[in-house]
Amino acid sequence: MIKIICGGKKNTGAFLEIIAEYEKRLRKPYDIHWEFCEEAKLMKKLAEWPFEKAQEYVICCDERGKNISSDEYSSLLTDIFEDGKNVVVLIGGAYGFDDFVREKADFVWSFSRLVFPHQIFRMMVIEQIYRASQIAAGRPYHHE
Repeated sequence: MIKIICGGKKNTGAFLEIIAEYEKRLRKPYDIHWEFCEEAKLMKKLAEWPFEKAQEYVICCDERGKNISSDEYSSLLTDIFEDGKNVVVLIGGAYGFDDFVREKADFVWSFSRLVFPHQIFRMMVIEQIYRASQIAAGRPYHHE
């Protein structure tokens, strides 16, 4: 399972429809559970670091992280699932994450050095999860 924890409000409008379409296509272990928190509550929750290293692999989305290809992301998820862990993807609010979150995360993932609106970024994250599932299954969705 992949839990996506987001700062900010829930998905709305056209973004909700697109995200729902990708969710319908995803199967275990790529199934998605969303958790939305107001930014202040998210930072308070993360300050307590509620993640269990033995069971969860935490990916922090941040423009200061490592930029990887879709193939590399697919391999990363495959390895995590083979280790019997669940994936937690953190998407920050308007002010991103404090240093301690990036330091404690197992992987800090950058899509680019650009900053994106939350709704668009959430849609991009779920599309990359779907793409990773298709790469892992050997399906033709992804083109080199």
